[in-house]
Formats: sequence, C-alpha cells, structure tokens
Amino acid sequence: MSVDDAFLTLHREMDRQGPGTPEDVRWALSQLALPEHPRVVDAACGPGADLVTLAEALPHARIEGVEQLPHLAEEARARVAHFTNVTVETGDMAELRGPYDLIWCAGALYFLGVTEGLERWRGALAPGGAVAFSEPMLAPGAPEAARDFWEEYPQVTDLEGIVARIEAAGYEVLGHRPVVGAGWAGYYAQLSGRIATLRGQADAALGAVLDAAEREISLWRAAPGDVAYALMLVRPRLRAI
Repeated sequence: MSVDDAFLTLHREMDRQGPGTPEDVRWALSQLALPEHPRVVDAACGPGADLVTLAEALPHARIEGVEQLPHLAEEARARVAHFTNVTVETGDMAELRGPYDLIWCAGALYFLGVTEGLERWRGALAPGGAVAFSEPMLAPGAPEAARDFWEEYPQVTDLEGIVARIEAAGYEVLGHRPVVGAGWAGYYAQLSGRIATLRGQADAALGAVLDAAEREISLWRAAPGDVAYALMLVRPRLRAI
C-alpha cells in the first residue's frame, strides 16, 4: 500500500475530513442576508457533513458540492440523496464557475492559499456574494505543543496575518469566530476509532500513517484550547469607479 492509499484508507468512513460543527455553518448563515433562493457551493465538500447542514438550513437554495476525490464525492452523494436541492460534482475547487451567493469552504482553502484562492473565486461570486472559510490560526504566545501541531503548515499565522492575506486578495472581513474545542474533539474521537480498527491489519505504509495521526492527536490533546481554525466570513471589496 502506498502512503497516499494508506492516508485515504485511514480517512474512509469518517463523518468529516477535519474539525468543525453544524453550528459553524449556522453561524455563517446567520451573518448574511442571502437572497430568497440563493445559490451555494461547498468547495471541497468531503463526505458531505456541511452539505447536510446547508440543505437543512436553506431548503429553498440551490446547493452544490464540489469534491476532487471521487470516493469522497460518492460518499457525499449518498449522504444528501434525500435532498432534492443538492447536487455533488467531482471536480476541482480551484475551478468554481458560479455565480454563487455563498462559497463555503471548511479547512481546505489553504491548499490553494488564502490570497490565491480568494482571487480565483472572485469571478465565481454573484454580486454581493460572500466566502466563508476556515484557516489554521496560531495565537501569539501559543504553547510549544500548538506550534509543533502546525509544523507542517509553516504559513500559519495569527488572526491579524489571516486578515492581511484576505485584504491582499481585495476582500473585506464581515465577521470571524474561532473553531476550537468541540469540533476538534469530535473529529479526533472518530479518527482515534479508525486508528484502533486499522492497527491489526496495517502494513508498513499504513502503520506509518497511523503513527503520524496518533502524534497529531497527541499534540492536540496537549494544547486543546490553543489549536484552532479561524472561521472567516469575507466578500470582495467594491472597486472604485
């Protein structure tokens, strides 16, 4: 088994591919005055947890999920099959077409880069449209365990640094809130279960992936109040005429 296959094996049958809660989605929606029949996309929707929350909260919306990994897109399709207003496409979140009133992206924009991704998505937004995304955040004075947690993401900054990258893309911040605590605990509880299930059948590649995941969980447990995402709600600034 390759390392890539081992990573995918670990994360199969997970409710989510990263930390988050339905309350995060509902908070973002509460901050926006969306049209009566909005068009919404979940970019990098994974297995579809947030698609369910969006569909429940926005029964009159047209909701799309975009996911690059075919097996996750298939899991998402199965999960939202009972909603008549949700579709899921296997595709690249860098190539969104729109126009969307809301682009939702949980824990994935960093693959494109905050500034770069927002610049790409400007053309996919309807007039007045917004982007909600979560980005790793490291508070000033965070303990060493939190810094070690993000060692493979050297671009991590504090909230001020995230805002600077947003503004560099020509966007303004409408609101923000931390994603910390419960969303991480729930994700890692399920991931720990997957590790335990797979240990007995692990080859060298899978064993190494399981070890790395256990280390990640251990680092989070050492600083659960300091390992966080910032959930940012942003929209393009109006250009001067």
